[in-house]
Amino acid sequence: MRVCYFGTYRANYPRNQIMIEGLRRNGVEVIECHVPLWTGIEDRVRAASGGWLRPVFIRRVVRTYWKLLSAYRQVGDYDVMVLGYPGQIDVYLARVLTWLRHKPLVLDLFMSLYLIASERGLVERHPLSGRLIYWLEKIACLLPDLLIKDTAEYAEWIGQMYGLAPDRFRLVPTGADDRIFRPVVAPPRPDGRFRVLYYGTFIPNHGVDQIVRAAALLKGEPDVEFELVGTGPEQPLAKTLAYELGADNITFVDWIDKEELPYRISSADVCLGAFGQTQQSLCTVQNKIYEGLAMHRPVLTGDSPAVRATLIHGRHAYVVPRNDPVALAEAILTLKADGTLRERLASDGYRLFQSRFTPTMLGAQMVAHLQEVSRR
Repeated sequence: MRVCYFGTYRANYPRNQIMIEGLRRNGVEVIECHVPLWTGIEDRVRAASGGWLRPVFIRRVVRTYWKLLSAYRQVGDYDVMVLGYPGQIDVYLARVLTWLRHKPLVLDLFMSLYLIASERGLVERHPLSGRLIYWLEKIACLLPDLLIKDTAEYAEWIGQMYGLAPDRFRLVPTGADDRIFRPVVAPPRPDGRFRVLYYGTFIPNHGVDQIVRAAALLKGEPDVEFELVGTGPEQPLAKTLAYELGADNITFVDWIDKEELPYRISSADVCLGAFGQTQQSLCTVQNKIYEGLAMHRPVLTGDSPAVRATLIHGRHAYVVPRNDPVALAEAILTLKADGTLRERLASDGYRLFQSRFTPTMLGAQMVAHLQEVSRR
């Protein structure tokens, strides 16, 4: 099979890297036809906040798609076109190109742009942009031959949001990139303290405020420390809350190199997942959860239908109610006191990852979906 992986997708985003690697591991020839449109999260936020009306942005879009068309002319024949994430804007051009060649089109929807914009307050602050994103995404979901999602819960939500039939969706979980996230030997820690690690982009999905409140409840435990790694929109709020609560057992670390991150994870006694109550958080099993499993570390995360459909509490991960810092603090103490439980979570979680969520396994699922759509 020859796949044209097409669009302005985020080339360094884990989802795209995992999907492309997974396809190649399963014998698929992947031709990347890619031209970047965005320079980062702030660039996307500016566009969603009304920047899409500015002539300079319109000119950039025209230049980008002209370059993409030029690159597409060199692709040659292929069996299926796949749009990487985010590809909702790319659908319109891609649909025309695939119609002309009589090829199927598959969109890795992964996350809803409208839901992200809504949860970050952009829809409320900029209603016109919000309506544009809604209709752009709705039509984008109707044009491809197949939509790929990571969880059944997320597919159901998007289906209800846009009136899409369930048979338009196929599932490929998020997983983790085992070229980066795999068991490694961490440098020894002479202090002997129990380290609880969060890393991420400090977005509402992650519920970092719940982590800070749990840390404040445990500030009397002298050998428990929290490390919060990363930057993002809610990092200043988290720092302020930690100061107000006197949570001096938290260390904030700005984002670290990807090469160093596995060693930081490996040195943690417990890796935290997500505790936010947004729709996005409840529908998704976040990257950091799979990455903790891939690294043979015990994972502690918030409960949700998507999590329960993927992980067994007390076996693959330790699951607590969301919006309950007391339960989170108690779970940390439970894990601290029970090394056997931590080892079971790490071992069984790692085995689950190896059996279902490596790029090889995910690529096999994706290949089956692409073969299905190719035979229609």
